[in-house]
Formats: sequence, structure tokens, C-alpha cells
Amino acid sequence: MGDVAAVVFAAAAGLAVAFQLALAGGAPWGSLTMGGARPGVLPVGLRVAAVVQASVLVLLVVTVLSVADVAPAGIAEALPWVGWVAVGVSAVSLVLNGLTTSPRERRLWAPVAGVMLGSSLVVVLAG
Repeated sequence: MGDVAAVVFAAAAGLAVAFQLALAGGAPWGSLTMGGARPGVLPVGLRVAAVVQASVLVLLVVTVLSVADVAPAGIAEALPWVGWVAVGVSAVSLVLNGLTTSPRERRLWAPVAGVMLGSSLVVVLAG
């Protein structure tokens, strides 16, 4: 069950990674991120932040896949608690996306964060 949950996590996070990379590349979706405070194309500093966010998400995917033994990255063996980092980040993401002042951002990202939280929790508890 953990391996299926890990793939679900990877798919949900993959959507977020693609979105962040599109933002970094100049997609005019600023209203769907960071509280919707910067509609349109994000300024350069926030585009760099989008790359950082995408990188963190990729690391979380590798971590969850490693915990589930789907990808033998060795992270879970070296740091047995590391799966809980993905759970924690996903939980914070769900709370923040649920509290955002942007209804469009909330409708888009709260469900994705919820899927990431649920699937990462299944992986950690199964692992």
C-alpha cells in the first residue's frame, strides 16, 4: 500500500513542481500562488523562489519514494525519520493553502496538499 501512496504523492507533487517551474519560466499565474498578491507574471525574485520551491518538492518526492522502497535513494536508511519531514511540509502546506486569501489558490492547491499529506502519511506509517 505504501508504494501506491508514494506514487500518488509523486504525481500530486509533480503537478506542483510543473506549476512552480512554469511560474519560474514566466507563466502569468501569479494570482494562483503566494496569496494571489502578484497577479500575472511574477517578478524575478519570486520566480527564483518558485525554482527553490520546485527543488524542495523534488527532494520530498525522492524522500517519499525512498521511504516506500519505490526508488532506492538510500535516504530512508540513512535518516529513518526523514519521511516525517514530507508529512510535516505537506501538513503546513495544507494549512497555509486553506488559509490563503485567494479563493482560486485555495480551490486549486488545498486539495493537492491534502492528497500529498494523506499519501505521505500512508507511506510513513506503512514503512
